[in-house]
Amino acid sequence: MTGDMLPLPSLRVSVVILAGGQSSRFRTTSVRGGNKAFLPVEGQPLIAGIVRKLAALSDDLIIVTNDPGPYGELALPARLVPDEEPGHGSLMGTYSGLKAARYPRALAVACDMPFLNVPLLRYMLSLPDGYDVVIPQVGGLLEPLHAIYGKTCLPAMARLLKQGGRQIVAFFHEVRVRLVDEQEIDTFDPLHRSFVNINTPVDWEAAQELQAKQQ
Repeated sequence: MTGDMLPLPSLRVSVVILAGGQSSRFRTTSVRGGNKAFLPVEGQPLIAGIVRKLAALSDDLIIVTNDPGPYGELALPARLVPDEEPGHGSLMGTYSGLKAARYPRALAVACDMPFLNVPLLRYMLSLPDGYDVVIPQVGGLLEPLHAIYGKTCLPAMARLLKQGGRQIVAFFHEVRVRLVDEQEIDTFDPLHRSFVNINTPVDWEAAQELQAKQQ
C-alpha cells in the first residue's frame, strides 16, 4: 500500500457515499437492476472502486442505500445505512449518513463519481475546523455531493427536511461555510474530473474512454 492509500485516522472523518438514486436512465441496461453503482469500471463495480479510493481517508465508510442486498454480495469495508425516510432526495441521504457517522464530520460524495481525487479530498480535510461545511465551487456552482459536513449541520438539515426541503444548499445560510475555489482545486485537479458523474449511458461511455486514456 502506497503512502497515498494509507488511512489517516487523525483526520477523524467519516465518509458517506450516497447510493440512493433511482438510476432510472440505466434500467434498460444489464447492470444489476439498472443501478449505476454497479456499472463496471476498470473491471470492477463503480462503487467498489470508489470505496477503495476513499478507504485511504477514513476507517468509517458508510453507503447510504435503501436496497442493501446487492452491496452485501461485494463484501465492501463499509456500513450500509438506509435513509431515515425514503423519497426525500440527496438531502435526506446526506442527513442519514451524517447522523450515522462515527466522527464529528463526514465527507459526502455520490456513488457515480469515478474520478475522485484523493489529494484534493485530503486538502479539503486539512482545512481549519472552524466551518460546518467545506464545499468546492466550480464555474460558479456548488458541489454539495463532494463536500464535508459537520454534525453541527444536523439541526439545520432536520428543520429543512421537516419543511419539505430537498436541496442540500438550502440550509447553508444557517451554518458556517468554507468555499473551496477553483484556484485551490486546480492545484490538484486542473481538469475538474473529480466532479464528473455518470447520469446516462452516454456519460458511462465517456467515462470509460477517459479512463482508458489515463492508463
